Amino acid sequence: MIVFKELASILKNNNSFLITTHVNPDADAIGSEIALYNVLLSLNKKVCIINHSETPYNLKFLDKDNIIEKFNPDKNSKLLSTADVLVCVDFNRANRVVSMEKYFRESNKLKICIDHHQNPENFVDSLFIDPSYSSTGEIIYDLVEKTKLTKFSLSIANPLYAAIMTDTGSFRFDRTTPKIHRIAAKLLELGVNPTEVYDKIYDQSKFSKIRLLGAALNSLVLEGGKNKIGYMILTRKLFKETKALESDTDGFVNYALSVEGVKIGLIFIELNNGFKVSFRSKGNIPVNKLAEEFGGGGHTNAAGSRLFDKKLDDYLPLILKKAKQYLKNYEDV
Repeated sequence: MIVFKELASILKNNNSFLITTHVNPDADAIGSEIALYNVLLSLNKKVCIINHSETPYNLKFLDKDNIIEKFNPDKNSKLLSTADVLVCVDFNRANRVVSMEKYFRESNKLKICIDHHQNPENFVDSLFIDPSYSSTGEIIYDLVEKTKLTKFSLSIANPLYAAIMTDTGSFRFDRTTPKIHRIAAKLLELGVNPTEVYDKIYDQSKFSKIRLLGAALNSLVLEGGKNKIGYMILTRKLFKETKALESDTDGFVNYALSVEGVKIGLIFIELNNGFKVSFRSKGNIPVNKLAEEFGGGGHTNAAGSRLFDKKLDDYLPLILKKAKQYLKNYEDV
C-alpha cells in the first residue's frame, strides 16, 4: 500500500528532481513521466526528464515541448549527483536504466521509485509501489487526487490517460475496474480526446513497423501440449531488412497469445548485445516468475527479460522447456 502523504511530502519539500524510466519506454512510462513533470512544474520545482532510450515516435506527441532528453554521460551524468531527488517511474530494478545505472547507483541523492510491478529490487531509499494498480499512471492520478498536491490540468490529464489506457489494454485487461472507468471519465472531462490519443499511439505506425509485424507473424510457431505455447522470433537481420526499431515491437507478443488455445505467448528479439524476451499468459500461469528465472520480472500475466551478451540459440530451448513446465504446473491451478 502506497503512503501518498509521504510521497507528496518528498515532492513538496525538495527543490530539484530528475525523473527517469526504463529502457524502451512504453506509454505508461512516458505518460507517467510527463504527468509527474507537470505536477512538479505546478509546484515551481526544478525538474528534468532523462532516459536511456529515445522516446518512441508514436509517443512523442505526449512530449510536445521536447522535455525528455536522451542520456548523454558527458552532458547529463552530473545531474544524477546534483538533483535533490532521483525519481524512478514504471520500473523497479536499476539495470532497467542501462547506461544510467552506474551513475544512478553511485549517486548519494534521495532516490524514490513509483511503480506497479512485482518483486522490486531494493535500490532506492523509498519505494512507492503497489502491484494492484493497473498502471503507474493510475498511481500518479491517485497521488494528485488523494493529496490535492495540485489541480488537475489537461497537461497532466492527457499523459495520464495515455498511460492508463495502454496499460489496461484499452480497458480490457483484468485490472480494468469501475474505478479505472471513473478515472477515465474524469480525464475526459478535463479535455482529453480519446480518439486522438488512441490514433496517435496505435494507428500512425510507420510502414517499417508493419513490415516487421508481418515478419514476426510469419515466424510464429505453436508447440507444447495441444499447441498451448506460441512464440515468435525477430532477428537482427529482420530489423535490418525492414528498417524497423526495437521499440516497434511493443505489443507484438500479444499476437502469439491471441491464437486459439494458446496459454503462453513469447517473442524473442535479438539485440546487438544479446536478446530480450516478452512473456504473456492467460489465467493463473505466472510468467513473471518464469521471467525472474532469466533475470527479468513483471506482472503475473505480462513480464519480460533482457539477457545481455547471451546468444538466443543457447537459451531458446531452455526458455521453452521452462515455459512447458509452467504450463503443466499452473494451467489447472
